[in-house]
Amino acid sequence: MKAALKNNPNIQKVAVFYAQNDAFSKSETEIFQQTVQEQGLDLVTVQKFQTTDTDFQTQVTNAINLKPDLVIVSGLAADGGNLVKQMRELGYQGEIVGGNGLNTSNIFPVCQALCDGILIAQAYSPEYKSEINTAFRSAYRDQYKKEPPQFSAQTFAGVQVFVEALQAVDKQTKVSQLPLNELRTKLNQQLLSGRYKTPLGEISFTPEGEIVQKEFYVAQIKMDEDGKSGQFLFLK
Repeated sequence: MKAALKNNPNIQKVAVFYAQNDAFSKSETEIFQQTVQEQGLDLVTVQKFQTTDTDFQTQVTNAINLKPDLVIVSGLAADGGNLVKQMRELGYQGEIVGGNGLNTSNIFPVCQALCDGILIAQAYSPEYKSEINTAFRSAYRDQYKKEPPQFSAQTFAGVQVFVEALQAVDKQTKVSQLPLNELRTKLNQQLLSGRYKTPLGEISFTPEGEIVQKEFYVAQIKMDEDGKSGQFLFLK
């Protein structure tokens, strides 16, 4: 949202859309709506839809009539992409912020050229400068001939954290000699107390096990001239 406000400091009216049958989208929209209020913006409407919907004419028309400067969408690639497409087709020209469900190239064939400009937060940037990310990025590009996406980096980081925690436990007591229940307890304690330099940046955990990630990023969708493929361009 701050990136959207940087693009257009005159944003005042905000319309929010979310998939009411998706638990993540329902949770995510609460954060978005809270942030709208914290930024002193006017939340003019909250429109609900289903992830199985394909026709968003009613919700979009209701929102556009209120002349929002910013639209926030919490949904998945198919429904979110269709919503964006229909919104642009009906004349909305303002900023669009997508939730994590839109953070995938699967959205490109859905809204095609009309995906252009969507802002989406990212947990990972291939350009993040660190020893572990340089190694991970190089290995991924060697194998797949393209930049690593967020979910691959998160998966790698998840495995890395467990390996490093197990190594730390092993230095105290050989893992192979610990009963399974005791190993699980020690591993959990080690996981929660450690700090890990991953391709995502530094991460740690709260006592309850929530991930604390030090770095985050924002990317903007830039569609190619053919309108069928595109990329996530990371903002400085």
